[in-house]
Amino acid sequence: MSNNATSIEVLFEKIQDYTKTTIELTKLNAIAKSTDVLSSFMTRIVVSIAVAMFILLLSFGISFMIGEMMGNIYWGFFIVAAFYLLLAIILYLFRGEWIKKPISDKIIAKLLKHK
Repeated sequence: MSNNATSIEVLFEKIQDYTKTTIELTKLNAIAKSTDVLSSFMTRIVVSIAVAMFILLLSFGISFMIGEMMGNIYWGFFIVAAFYLLLAIILYLFRGEWIKKPISDKIIAKLLKHK
């Protein structure tokens, strides 16, 4: 009977160790996936800031160029502003399929990626 009791105790200890290891592995996998998603997100933010600065400076240049061609500098800024307003309206209308869905798909793909 003593031998049977120790076997059950050993089995119970192994089950506890397995459970603890499984929980620890799950935590580490969650940390790894969230780190991957966050680092990808931060990289995209840095690149987006650089692209935004380029577009901003390019817009100033185009505004001055159009303004000189039209005779008044402010006309160039009005035309470029109207272009950005039109672009914003188009992006707003198609935000679901052009912005939200691709970003959601990318995040889900990153989270479900197997190594």
